Amino acid sequence: MLLALPLGAAKAKPELEPAATAATSAAASTSASALAPALASASATASAAPVTLLKINGAIGPATADYVQRGLAHASRQKAQLVVLQIDTPGGLDTSMRSIIKDILASSVPVATWVAPDGARAASAGTYILYASHVAAMAPASNLGAATPVAIGMPGSQPENPLPPKKAPEAAGGASAASGAQPAPPAQPAHDGGDAMTAKRIGDAAAYIRSLAQLRGRNAEWAERAVREAVSLSSQEALKIQVIDLVADSVPSLLRQLDGRELRLAGGARVRLATQGAPVVEFVPDWRTRLLSVLGDPSLALILMMVGIYGLLFEFSNPGYVLPGVVGGICLLTALFAFQMLPINYAGLALILLGVAFFVAEAFVPSFGALGLGGVVAFAIGALLLVDSEAEGFGIPLPLIGALAATSALFVVIVAGMAAKARARPVVNMVAGGRVLVGATGELIEFAHGEGWAIVGGEHWRVRGDAALQAGEPVRVTGAQDLVLEVTAAQRG
Repeated sequence: MLLALPLGAAKAKPELEPAATAATSAAASTSASALAPALASASATASAAPVTLLKINGAIGPATADYVQRGLAHASRQKAQLVVLQIDTPGGLDTSMRSIIKDILASSVPVATWVAPDGARAASAGTYILYASHVAAMAPASNLGAATPVAIGMPGSQPENPLPPKKAPEAAGGASAASGAQPAPPAQPAHDGGDAMTAKRIGDAAAYIRSLAQLRGRNAEWAERAVREAVSLSSQEALKIQVIDLVADSVPSLLRQLDGRELRLAGGARVRLATQGAPVVEFVPDWRTRLLSVLGDPSLALILMMVGIYGLLFEFSNPGYVLPGVVGGICLLTALFAFQMLPINYAGLALILLGVAFFVAEAFVPSFGALGLGGVVAFAIGALLLVDSEAEGFGIPLPLIGALAATSALFVVIVAGMAAKARARPVVNMVAGGRVLVGATGELIEFAHGEGWAIVGGEHWRVRGDAALQAGEPVRVTGAQDLVLEVTAAQRG
């Protein structure tokens, strides 16, 4: 339309000189040329496919893996051209990390992992995820590395003879990184039986990150050093030796630098990014992810398990209260769900259950506290071994273990005291193996249609009597059939 106006004016005034007509056409052409880039830019911005932003903050666990999986699926459904995975993590569980990496490698949408904001880190599992991504980027004041697998065992335990680091050339990533050649790792020294598991674990991790580096054309030599020697890098150092692709201080800066870049996806397909001015849509964790994040905390899972066990024990020893059994059942099932998401050491779980069994036995067997003490020790050791990982954010704090052990010991003292008092009570009569206080008085707590519950001798008993009796009324025991007492109304004293 802008070009039609001068042409229409020329047709309406044929008396114009040819020179004037030429000048007008030239001016129109110049104006159109000047407007063309702006119009093209506006059109590209309006039609650019969106960019999906995912954010990971904290330790990587089952909830994080679920969030990334659903985020990538959402980006694919929304026809996003790129997923920006912003991370700030100290590491996490190996199983969750590998799940995320598998999703990235199989994604139909390219993934740019960006370590941000300033001060963020991509340690341990974060380094592997960065290497697996189609684009690796970092904020100026961020770092990555320290990707050595942690040892399995007691918190703070270290192998007796740690695996010696692999010697690397002085200028890591120098000529080999510049040329793109990836030197093969040298043969590893033999290890004694005590170090065999350490050697296997580190060797597997080194081979894994090297394969990711070779897939993305990044510095494989330094990646292996990050596993074997736990070395780290700043963003500028990482960029210099080709560990990452670029440094960006913001999402717009990242998208500007990625505009026009061609990336290879799974199956060999190639895509060219058009991210300049593309809309960015953040995929926010929903209630499911938040719930998984809470339940994935080993400390909470342990607390839920103990509440569940003690709630059920209380209900079984004092039938009729109902609420402790309901709460205990819910807590125990929730704890079992949490345990199936975590790398649980079943020897630790067995020790915890053994400790609980000792606590229960202490209430019925006069062991002078020996079973109770054994229960506390078994529980403490089991809690220390419960989570089969030393990944940051997934250990059970020692103060919590001590508090739970002390609470369990207190429970033993209370229950044992109650049992001692019960044994000291006089037994008036025995019916069908159950203690029955014939002639004793009590009070109905529930009663309907001639049956209900009463407290007799400080205990809950199933009772039968006249249908006219009501809850709260005093009663007297007149007999028993099996473990059901027969009662009649008694005068209030």
